[in-house]
Amino acid sequence: MSDSIAEELWQLEETIPKMIEIARDFKLDFYTMRFEICPGEIIYTFGAYGMPTRYTHWSFGKSYHRMKTQYDYNLSRIYEMVINSDPCYAFLLEGNTIIQNKMVAAHVLAHCDFFKNNVYFSHTNPRDIIESMAVAADRFRRYEMLYGQEKVEAFVDAVMSVQEHIDPHRMMKRKEKSCGKKENCCGEKPATPYDDLWDLDKPAHSCSCRGGCKTKHTKLPEQPEKDLLLFIMENAKDLEEWHLDIISTLRDEMFYFWPQMQTKIMNEGWATYWHLRIMREMELTEAEAIEFAKMHAGVVLPSRNSINPYFLGLKMFEDIEKRWDKEFGEGAGREKMFEVREMDNDISFLRNYLTKELVEELDLYLYRKIGHDWKIVEKNWEKVRDHLVHSMTNCGFPVIMVEDGDYGKRGELYLRHVFEDRELDIKYLEKTLVHVYQLWNRPVHLETKIDNKPALFTFDGEKGSRKFL
Repeated sequence: MSDSIAEELWQLEETIPKMIEIARDFKLDFYTMRFEICPGEIIYTFGAYGMPTRYTHWSFGKSYHRMKTQYDYNLSRIYEMVINSDPCYAFLLEGNTIIQNKMVAAHVLAHCDFFKNNVYFSHTNPRDIIESMAVAADRFRRYEMLYGQEKVEAFVDAVMSVQEHIDPHRMMKRKEKSCGKKENCCGEKPATPYDDLWDLDKPAHSCSCRGGCKTKHTKLPEQPEKDLLLFIMENAKDLEEWHLDIISTLRDEMFYFWPQMQTKIMNEGWATYWHLRIMREMELTEAEAIEFAKMHAGVVLPSRNSINPYFLGLKMFEDIEKRWDKEFGEGAGREKMFEVREMDNDISFLRNYLTKELVEELDLYLYRKIGHDWKIVEKNWEKVRDHLVHSMTNCGFPVIMVEDGDYGKRGELYLRHVFEDRELDIKYLEKTLVHVYQLWNRPVHLETKIDNKPALFTFDGEKGSRKFL
């Protein structure tokens, strides 16, 4: 290790405890922090996998090479990666200057505060997540040894194609259902001679467990089901235990990552707001202050073609602070900010706090391609706000409902796209139906709209088809 690197590490070790103290004085509340400096290859591996202990998959390697190529050609750079865990791990990029790592440390302190206190993260399990993902990765490797890498990878491909189709309101693990003598197949209380009196006003019960209990047939599911992965786990007929384990693992991981997708603008805006305030409290040399100002300006640089979450989130939190201080007195703004940080996600954040003045100040607009040119088509602030909110509904993924798991009384799967003025990518749709067939092992249908006309796509195991309804 060179003397300069050793000196920078020593400075960082001296600085971080001071930054933690400043952050706590600002009332930030975070888990115990662990900082590590890693080479670029490690940072980009973590960035591609999403976690340092996750299972291997070819798509993660693809993401790694894309990010590393952008880094090698100086097109983009990841300065850090922070893990929502307890203790909270922050990986800093080797080669950062000391002032860059100071700013990054301040940034991740606020991220960790957000992870710990935002209500949408309250159902995640930060204490055991790293270990549980490592254990799952070991199981996946064992499956590859038992059943062959190609077979396991093909099944993981199929699950990953629909891994976003969960019900995020169901932040709990699936409970196994079994048919036993003391309890019936759906885990209900033991039967008594008087049960028929209580159930006179209820419809006939239907069991959907994989054990195949003999009950009167009703529609499966009885109500449309949003959690496609859960429905497949509980009702697909030909899945083995290792299949169920892979589906369950990917579903649980999606529950872990979902709050991060729900709060991207808020989380980055919160971290940017606080790294700016924490760094202002640090004793910086003139050269360090200039370098910090340049780096911060790069982080919040607005984009002409997309939303910069760091910039928009920062401006919205600053606007909240200013407006509440003006109306209710000094300090009310910070109090309101902490309340918003705790209770909101990006949808409610934008709907409630993106004002007309902010839309005009930040020059937000809607645009689309007309002919060969991209043109601005809308600057009305409410329509801009509503479009942003709409684009973030269900984290931007289409809502797919399971309508019938026994379509045509043949065990076929009928799915319906909840159409909201955005058509599905037909090429992607058709490829995804092939993967869903691998999971269901019977014909799969998906109803959607094309040019505002109801259409049905089908894959029967050999070929796909489409028709207008």
